[in-house]
Amino acid sequence: MGAFDGTDPKEFIANFFTSFMSDLVHGDEDPAAVVDRYHTPDIVQVADGHLMDRTKLIAHTRPARKHQTGARWEVHEAIAHGDQIAARYSLHFQTRKREGSVDVYFFGQFAADGRMRRAHMLTRAVPAKTSDATPTEASSEPGAGPDPRR
Repeated sequence: MGAFDGTDPKEFIANFFTSFMSDLVHGDEDPAAVVDRYHTPDIVQVADGHLMDRTKLIAHTRPARKHQTGARWEVHEAIAHGDQIAARYSLHFQTRKREGSVDVYFFGQFAADGRMRRAHMLTRAVPAKTSDATPTEASSEPGAGPDPRR
């Protein structure tokens, strides 16, 4: 049995990141224990060319516990084959000082127990909406705003 057997890849990746961040931010456990629950000991993550092994990943997660106040993963598409998954998603986050969104192209490998073994991510910060937007750009009505075909 593989990590994705019987699970929709979009649901798997959304649940993986949501659970990991929730356990990390809202729990009392040492961040190393949380990282180990969701990642294999030989984890290698490359995000925008920056390599993180287990030690660097743990160090990277420590500030999230202090500053993260919310996060939501919007998975647009995902496919899985064997132990690999590819997904395109948006991460919407809030910290004590700001909020924002990041578009992510994710390519990962997972162990049979569902822990991440390898990940390669390309990210793009979504520009923040400005307060000087025209009324049609700021409208929340479906279909409102500039014609995307122009």
